[in-house]
Amino acid sequence: QAQLVESGGGLVQSGGSLRLSCSGSGFSLDYYEIGWFRQAPGKEREGIICISGSDGGTYYADSVKDRDRFTISRDNAKNTVYLQMNSLKPEDTAVYYCASRGPGGDYKYWGQGTQVTVSS
Repeated sequence: QAQLVESGGGLVQSGGSLRLSCSGSGFSLDYYEIGWFRQAPGKEREGIICISGSDGGTYYADSVKDRDRFTISRDNAKNTVYLQMNSLKPEDTAVYYCASRGPGGDYKYWGQGTQVTVSS
């Protein structure tokens, strides 16, 4: 059964860093685009960053392009995609989700989410 599991969330002070992991089971992430999304309280879920399965290209939403605070990478040997978050701000507080998308398809498999809380 295909499954994605996020980990690495937690409570961090403003200016701190976290690395989130998105681990796949039941299928290989190699050929899938993996996206990270977040949903803050009272707000809609937004896509923030993704990495292509074909060439490793990355896309950053405007909300996370500030001074390269967020970086996405993948380790195919571990079937895992990472989201490195630096210089965190209170407005980054949200539940973070990862999801996978095949070529030309929609995001089909979603993780359960991991809470990130940034205190001021």
